[in-house]
Amino acid sequence: MKKNVTIILASLLVAAGATSCSKMLEQYPHTAIQPEAVSVTDLPAVRMGMYNSVEEDPGTLSYLIFDIVGGDVNQKTYNPIDVINAELKTGSTMAAEWKGYYSALYQVNNVIFIANRFPDNPTAKLMLAEAYYFRAWLYLCLNTRFRGVPILRENTEDYISRSTEEQTWAFIDENIDNALSLLGTSASYYYVSLDAAKALKARICLYEGKKEEAARYAEELITSGRYALDDFSDIFGTYPQPKTNTETIFAFRCDMETSSIRLGNEFYSYDYVNKGKGTYSVTEDIWKLYESTDKRRNTSILLDGGYYRLNKYPSGQAGTDPVIISRLGEMYLVSAEAQGYPNGVARLNELRSARGLEGAPVTNPDNFLEAILHERRLELLGENQMYYDYVRTGTAVKYLGIKEFQTRFPIPDSEITLSRKTLEQNPGY
Repeated sequence: MKKNVTIILASLLVAAGATSCSKMLEQYPHTAIQPEAVSVTDLPAVRMGMYNSVEEDPGTLSYLIFDIVGGDVNQKTYNPIDVINAELKTGSTMAAEWKGYYSALYQVNNVIFIANRFPDNPTAKLMLAEAYYFRAWLYLCLNTRFRGVPILRENTEDYISRSTEEQTWAFIDENIDNALSLLGTSASYYYVSLDAAKALKARICLYEGKKEEAARYAEELITSGRYALDDFSDIFGTYPQPKTNTETIFAFRCDMETSSIRLGNEFYSYDYVNKGKGTYSVTEDIWKLYESTDKRRNTSILLDGGYYRLNKYPSGQAGTDPVIISRLGEMYLVSAEAQGYPNGVARLNELRSARGLEGAPVTNPDNFLEAILHERRLELLGENQMYYDYVRTGTAVKYLGIKEFQTRFPIPDSEITLSRKTLEQNPGY
């Protein structure tokens, strides 16, 4: 895992790690320099470069992959479940994600190094707090895919072996806790805040089985008075400008002038008003799961060109849409699941009521978990969560029809070769 540790400084971009494919913003001048050479006046550009790299480097499909292999999204020419065993191992999709996450990580590590050079500077302090959040986020993405990855506390040219899944979770905890200790409010939900860190912490704790903590952090946000369940059509906006809403806690803005992340382009057909390449569609089964009174149905799914299309990213190929990382609807589901049966039923039904539905008919812990997974499918469709929801609840083999070894992604073959086999493949591949 050798990488160049120079840094690309630009008006809105800082890029590090020359071996992966990160898009340069050609309209801005940029210069390769060492992190040691960054000055105080460069800090705002360094900060914006970090945001750009974390948002852009992993690529569009990184925001959809858990939907693609999670059972509710189809590709025209193959069964998405086959992707886990074939294309992700030898093809470009997962190799690009791996490289993208580590390219972004190199940016984040550079920011941590630079921020620590200016400990009394307010911008540096903010950058450091945001960098810890992003490092937790990046490793969460990696660990939920591969279950144990190389941990880089600082950039290096050495080949690094994989840490265990448990060690990676501990590193995620360390970074999100650092972020929680340093963050405050933000100018908008397009910038990392203390609330964004709380939302991510709630998700991390749920994934780790720390249910009491997960419920506590989720409840802090639900009861804070700063957020409220909103009209579903306002959460995902209307092209060309997204609407403001009371649910979003943190999102990547994906500015139309600079971003290559166009999720809607993957779904809509060329007949759609904003066009699209229509590679993916959602299944008829998920469409049928939405009740006629469900306020999420028409915002989530649109019938277009004979296919059911994900409708949360309406810009198609004509522009970009924000990618929501954390929002209040998820916090209701985190709190409900973490509290368990029967205590969590109230939060589950509050969410359902806000979406135009009656209470869920749950009577025991088993059908409570089924109700939670059902609601997560409907609430979070297209938000990159379902595959790992099945994995972490031990239901992936049952619901997705996969084999046990497919509950983790394979390490891309190209990365094993590049690492001179320092990286070991996951069992079964």
